[in-house]
Parts: sequence; structure tokens; C-alpha cells
Amino acid sequence: MEQVYIQKIAEKLSFSLKQVNSIYDLQADGATIPFMARYRKEATGNMDEVQINDVVEQIKYFTELDKRKETVLKTIEGIGKLTPELKQRIEDCYDATVLEDIYLPYKPKRKTRATTAIEKGLEPLAKFLFDQGAGDPSEEAAKFINEQVKDTKEALQGARDIIAEWVSENEQARNKVRQLFTETAVLSSKVLASKKDEEEAQKYRDYFEFNESLAACPSHRIMAIRRGEKEGYLIMDLNVDKQTAVDDLDRIFIKGSSPAAAEVKKAIEDSFDRLLKSSIENEFRLLSKNKADEEAIRVFAENLRQLLLASPLGSKRVLALDPGFRTGCKVVCLDAQGNFIHNSTIYPHPPQHETAKSISELKHLVQKYDIEAIGVGNGTAGRETEQLVRGIDFGKHVSVFMVNESGASIYSASEVAREEFPDQDVTVRGAVSIGRRLLDPLSELVKIDPKSIGVGQYQHDVNQTKLKDELDRIVVSCVNHVGVDLNTASKHLLTYVSGLSATLARNIVEYRAKNGAFKSRDELKKVSLMGPKTFEQCAGFLRISNAENPLDNSAVHPETYPVVQAMASDLNCSVADLIQQGELRKKVVRKKYITETVGEFTIDDILKELEKPGRDPRNPIEEFRFEETIKTMEDLKQGMTVPGIVTNITAFGVFVDIGVKQDGLVHISQLSNTYVSDPNEVVKLQQKVMVTVMEVDAARKRISLSMKGNGSPAAKPAGGGARSSGGPGGKPGGGKPSGGGGKAAPLDPFQAKLMELKKKFKD
Repeated sequence: MEQVYIQKIAEKLSFSLKQVNSIYDLQADGATIPFMARYRKEATGNMDEVQINDVVEQIKYFTELDKRKETVLKTIEGIGKLTPELKQRIEDCYDATVLEDIYLPYKPKRKTRATTAIEKGLEPLAKFLFDQGAGDPSEEAAKFINEQVKDTKEALQGARDIIAEWVSENEQARNKVRQLFTETAVLSSKVLASKKDEEEAQKYRDYFEFNESLAACPSHRIMAIRRGEKEGYLIMDLNVDKQTAVDDLDRIFIKGSSPAAAEVKKAIEDSFDRLLKSSIENEFRLLSKNKADEEAIRVFAENLRQLLLASPLGSKRVLALDPGFRTGCKVVCLDAQGNFIHNSTIYPHPPQHETAKSISELKHLVQKYDIEAIGVGNGTAGRETEQLVRGIDFGKHVSVFMVNESGASIYSASEVAREEFPDQDVTVRGAVSIGRRLLDPLSELVKIDPKSIGVGQYQHDVNQTKLKDELDRIVVSCVNHVGVDLNTASKHLLTYVSGLSATLARNIVEYRAKNGAFKSRDELKKVSLMGPKTFEQCAGFLRISNAENPLDNSAVHPETYPVVQAMASDLNCSVADLIQQGELRKKVVRKKYITETVGEFTIDDILKELEKPGRDPRNPIEEFRFEETIKTMEDLKQGMTVPGIVTNITAFGVFVDIGVKQDGLVHISQLSNTYVSDPNEVVKLQQKVMVTVMEVDAARKRISLSMKGNGSPAAKPAGGGARSSGGPGGKPGGGKPSGGGGKAAPLDPFQAKLMELKKKFKD
């Protein structure tokens, strides 16, 4: 990559040239983002994964820009219009939009009114008018009457068509209209008259007559309007003041008050109406879509990260229940490693009512398999099944957990599930997934397409390629942050480890099956296709419990084992002693082990890891109970305070499961007594919270909740991993009143009711 691109990236992201160069070189050498963030801190200057990813994305942007420049230069040269000055200007361009503006006059066109006029020989007349000299336009136009041009009126119209296209392709004109859109564009929507009374259209009724400054409009509103337009209920438009736009363009092109200038003035207005407005509007439609996509993807990615890093139960023997009424509750038992050991079906609920038999079966299974915890899926009959289980005396303490089963049915019918359990039906596979989610959410959820987990916002409307790339990045980040047990990890989980392909993951599992458990990280080198570079990328993220070398169960990379061994040797102790005795670690003279390749960051990381080698960075799991007297929406009363679990976080608020089979919404304005710009600042996914019921709309299946004054602790996102990128343009709207031009957005009726109730409570 050209050094000038490196310079541009460094300036844009406020990093040093050394940092950007290092990331470029490391990436070119095959290093992954987790590897760079964890094991190349000296090279990157201790940049985190999000910062490194920002650099990688910019490298990708300029690489694609370079390819586009080659195409543009080749095309213009092919039509014989590439001058040295134009070539230099293209080569010195570092913005994709500017490049397209430069290219626009030379871009191959479909037939237009201007090209038709040029074919009729009217370009000289257009140039005469555009120069705005003193001659009479009609007299000049008469010179162009021929078999193709019947009169002066047609000649002047053709000339204006050519001028209109020149104006629309002029960089200064396009930038002036862009500026106007940036500062004053108003997003509007209205309902199609023929669809207004349709039941399906009612979900968009807040946007039947809607106007808001585009700059102030939050992403979720843009996504909702676009979806309504796509489904055929709404018409979306972006508008700026036409007269202001035309006046701005006149100041660029009009030179005086001659008759020719009057013709140019007509062409300018036509250019704006017919060409410029629609062209720039399309740009801003795309820009607003991309911005909304980025926000929706950011929200989804942050939710996914929190869900993947949810608290694991750990190595416990588990009984899992996939609840149901008519079809019964599927029961599976798993050992402490998540291996499937039993399945059956019980029918405690209507219509069978085999309650006593079901209780007897559960007590028998708990005793037979020494069950330590029970996981109950939170779907149909979940609350009823949980209540049944909690009422059983097992003769010992058995923890009971409600488990979010979103996507379990997707997993149960997947190729991964069929490969794992070829002899079991989908109901058994689904129950196993619920049990394994309780043991280790990360290991189980990586088997499911993230879009099926149910924590997104408009995930089916955003750019699917960008969504997949970001979600894959989050999964990789989480897996490598936690680390993977080399001797128990599934093939699917291993594919997300830094440097490992699907083929290598399969080879590791096959080697393990043939040769038994890995005894050391070094043994990985015996796996087919495991080369030195791949070993370097993956080894630090793979753990081997009870290995002969205790460092094999830590995040210390094998390349720095000699450093740890030198520390132990200098203190006349073993590596195990160094891990077990904090007093010994305090005696380590850090500077002594710093070299050209091992810096302070690495030494600090090594010593931190030696304190708690192999420690799971996730928080310990906590038991939770819904309010037992509340089971349906009809049980809810205004003003009631109840416990709940955060199930989804969006830009406009937080959804909370309070055990009534319908999540309630805590609007962003009800999250805290202080202003909240991002709900992730206040809560995290799966957090236990206390909420107050503000309104119940059974007809629309809406429950409005508040967290104000309930003592719900502010929480940072679930521990560790890459932080979520924010910054200007990345913060969701919905908290403060929107500013900017255009009419204010109408208050959402749901939000208006919340505000009304808030005032009522305050009074």
C-alpha cells in the first residue's frame, strides 16, 4: 500500500504512522485482529481490537479506492480524454465520492435527453448559451434547424438539456446541493391512501404524516420508514428548499442578465428538478441507510457480545427441559462436560395433567444422574414448568435457571446438530441446546446464526454482508477473549479460534479422537496442516487443563515461555511456584526481561496472567426468580414493581422479560433519572433488574416499564472482549429532543402516554 494512504489513515484515526504501518504489515503477514490486540501490543502501541479493526477497515477502503482509480483511469484513457492534469487529479484523490464526481462527465451513459441533443448537433448552441454572450439566442438557434431539428424552440430546448446535464455533472454544483442536503434536508413519509386502513399498515401509523430533520432523525426511525416503504405502505422522501438550491446554483453559473443567461437559468432549474435533486437525494438516501445500518449493526453486535459473554454455569451435571403443553416437556440429562446421557418426555400440563408422574420422573433423574442444576427453556409453558420444578423437594439443593431458548429450534434442525446427534430428533437436540447454553453460552451459541438469536434491531433490513462480517468479528473476538479448552472444544467452536480454518478445526478433533487428549500446546504441531504461522496465531488462545506445563492452561503465548522460565530461574523456583506464590511474583524485576521483541506491555500481561492462569473472564452465574404471582399480562397492574431480565437492547430502549410471555419496553427516557444517550451505558443483556409497570395495552400486546427509582444498578456491558465503538455519529437518538431544521417529529403515541404517566406519577 502506498505510504500516502498510511498517512491518511493515521491522520483520520489519530494514530501514529508506526502503529498503522505495523498493523498493515502484521495483517499482510496473516495476523488476526485478536492476535494483534493480545500478543503484538508493542507493535500496535497497545491498541484494542476495535481500534485495530478501524485501521483494517480503512486499509480495505483505500485498497478498493485504488482499484477504482485504475478502472476510472483506464476508462477515460480509452475514450481519449485523459490529460496529464486529469490523471494527476485522479491519482491525488483520496475520497470515493470526489473520485466519482471527477469521473461523472466521462462515465459511459445510457441515452439521455442531453446525448440525444448532442447527436442532433446542438452542443455548439449549448456552448454559445453557456458562455452567456450578447447574441440573440433565437437567432443563434435558427442556425441549427435541419431535418432533425424542426424549429428554434426545439433547438433551444435541446441546448438547455445539454446545459442541464453539464450543471448536474459539475463538482461545485453537486457539492453545493450536498451541503444543502447535509444542513437542511427533511425526511418525510406519508401513507399510501389505498393502504391506510389495512390492519398491517397500522404498525406504521406513527409515520403516516411524518417530517423530521434528516440530520436529527435516529436510526431506528429511518429503518422503520424504509421498511414501511419496502412493504408498500409508506412513501419516503428527502426534501430541501428548491428556491434556495436554485439560487445557490445561479450564483455559480449565471454571469449577468443577458437573454442567453435567461436560457441558462431555465436549464439550471430543470437540472435541479430533473437531475441534481434526485441524484443527490439518492446519495443521501444511501448515506442515511448506511448510517442507520451501522447503528443497527452496532446495537446488534454489542448485544451479541454481551450474550456470548453471559455467565456460564461451568462444569455441572444438568437436567434441561424444553417445555410444552400438548406435546409435553422434553427432558435431557447432560454430564459436567455437556455430553448427552439421557432423554425422555413428561406431560405435567394440560391436556394430559400427568403432574405426579412427571414429578416422580424428575426426582428419579436428579437422583440417578446426581443432577446439580436444572435449566428450563423460556418459551411456551416455560413459567408453568419452572413453577413445577421449583416446587419439587429433591432432597438436596438443585439450582433452577430459566434459559433463553431463542434460536434453539434453528440449531436443532441445523447440519451441526444433525452431525452431533444423528440418531436424535429435533426436540431432543433443542433440549440439549438449552442445557448446554446453561453450562456455557459461548460454546453453544456459536453454533447458531447470530441473526437467529433474537437480540437484533431491524437485522433483516440492514446490509447483510456488513452484518455478517461484524457479527463474525464479534464471535471471533469473544471466543478468543475467553479462550478455548483444546481437549473439549467442538469443531465448530474451534473454527473461531485465531488462525484456525474449518479444515484445521476438523483435523484437531480427528487427531484428538485418534491419539487422545492433547498433553501440551506443542503437540498441536503434529496436527495435519498446522504450520508455524498458524501455530503462532492460535496457540495462545487454546488451553490445556492439567497440562504438565502450567503455562499451557494460560493466556501466556508459547513464544514467551522462555521469559517466564527465566523469571522462575532467577528466583530459584519453578514456573508452578511462580504461579502459586504472589510474593515471588512481586520480586520479578520487570525491566530485566524487556528486549527488542518483548516490551513492557507483554511483561505486564504475563505477570497478570500468572496471577490467575486460565481464569474465565466471565462473571459467575446468578439464580433468578420472576414474581410468582404474575404469569400473564392480565396479572399486571399499573404501579407494580417486579423483577425482570433484560432480553434485548435497542437504540430507543430496553426490552425486559417479566415472566408474562410478552417482553415489556423500558423506553430510553425511563432508564434513569439522568439523561441516557446509549442504553448500554445503563444496562447489559441478561441483567437482572427491577422495573415498574407504567401501562399495559393488552390489545396491542405492549407493556411499558420504567427503571427510574428502582435501585437497578448501572452496569457496564458484560465483561471483557473488544469494547464497543462509539463516537460521533455512533450514538443512538431518542433521548434528548432532536435539533436541526425541518418540522419536529411527532411524538410517538406510546411515548406520549409514557410522558403523560410520568407527569402523573410526579404530580
